[in-house]
Amino acid sequence: MILAASYNIRKAICADRRRRPDRILEVLAEIDADVIALQECDRRFGARASAIPSTMLAEHSDYKAVPFDIRHGSMGWHGNAVLVKKEVEILRFQPLVLPALEPRGAVVADICVRGAPLRIVGMHLDLSGLWRRKQVRDLLRQVEAMPDRLPTVMMGDLNEWREAQGCLRDFSKRHRVLSTGPTFHAKHPLARLDRIIVSEEIEVEEVGVHHSAKARIGSDHLPVWARITPRDPIR
Repeated sequence: MILAASYNIRKAICADRRRRPDRILEVLAEIDADVIALQECDRRFGARASAIPSTMLAEHSDYKAVPFDIRHGSMGWHGNAVLVKKEVEILRFQPLVLPALEPRGAVVADICVRGAPLRIVGMHLDLSGLWRRKQVRDLLRQVEAMPDRLPTVMMGDLNEWREAQGCLRDFSKRHRVLSTGPTFHAKHPLARLDRIIVSEEIEVEEVGVHHSAKARIGSDHLPVWARITPRDPIR
């Protein structure tokens, strides 16, 4: 069984408006997932360096970042990153360019967790419903065009407020959108903005939202998680 999670960390700016990457690492330690997709993991201005310094991640967590290395000092691509436990094997990875009015993108990482290969897609979609749907269609097209078919987990902040509508309807044509619960705003969660979507090769054991005192102040979003078991793809 594999634990996958997704978390919009809001550039490590906490409820008290202080940038505290150590608090984010504490939340990640609470979740203890094998793989975590992060959104808003880079600072917004200047060099757009990672909100979690690489030395802090290496010395004070059980995680390593998939090394997209697109921008010096950045953890990901347009704020999207994938963290895996240090013993997890990273097989291959790439950024995905998505159509957008504002800078948006997604990342893909193929990993091997305790002998099980898995494809992880991390994303943060547009605020505009029209552009979200364009992005999802393009993302699915790019993922489906990849040469190797793997059990796939797609997760992130979709910015979709409606249930079973908009971009969720596009995902659900060939994938399963998991019902993880409300995640925004972290103090009083009402909206299910953060989602986990899985391919047909994924057996889902349990899903949820990580509620804790640290998570409620660490970001304006709560993390979502799923316990899954990948099966061999159907050829």
